[in-house]
Amino acid sequence: MQPKEFVDSLRDLKFENVFNPYSDRCTRFDVSDAPSLRRDALAEILAAASTSEIDSLWIGRDLGYRGGRRTGLALTDDVHLRTHALRWNVNLERATSGPMVAERTAAVVWNMLTLVAVPVFLWNVFPFHPHEANDPFTNRAHNARERTVGAELLSQLVEMLRPRRIVAIGNDATATALRVAGITEVIQMRHPSYGGQRDFVGQVRCLYDLPIIDRPLF
Repeated sequence: MQPKEFVDSLRDLKFENVFNPYSDRCTRFDVSDAPSLRRDALAEILAAASTSEIDSLWIGRDLGYRGGRRTGLALTDDVHLRTHALRWNVNLERATSGPMVAERTAAVVWNMLTLVAVPVFLWNVFPFHPHEANDPFTNRAHNARERTVGAELLSQLVEMLRPRRIVAIGNDATATALRVAGITEVIQMRHPSYGGQRDFVGQVRCLYDLPIIDRPLF
């Protein structure tokens, strides 16, 4: 499967109480062509990644309302959109208007990722934003049906990118990664939320043999 074909398949998926950033537009925060901008951003990064030797595929659980819902990129908020683009040598436009919004998890992830020199691609088990009914600016865990769809998409992504290893962030990501990884190594990381920041930072440093740098996590 080619990158554009993969992104088009994401655009066509619909779920109840789920914001699909590749087809849905938030009337409160999105610019007029936001879904198209987010599709283009993901397609460009995926195209760049597909021609690289991917060392690691980092996987989170779902897009959050302060991060991937706005950018269309896993574990990436407005603040780190440009950093993400530069990592793949592409130009990306913000799909949202107004002040940039920061996400705590994205901040911790990118604080460490900027120290990692090898190619890393970011993804989620469920690559959309699941929210509570009638409250789009909340986060909820994906359900069993959504996980099944996400696992199939993850399997396609692994086949396309052929990463050397999968870094699963949190228990949910690990469980799904183990089901679809095949012979690809899966490494579990502590999720940086809910008090897991220090463990996550230490695990990333150990995995990539990074020096200890005394600086804030976010």
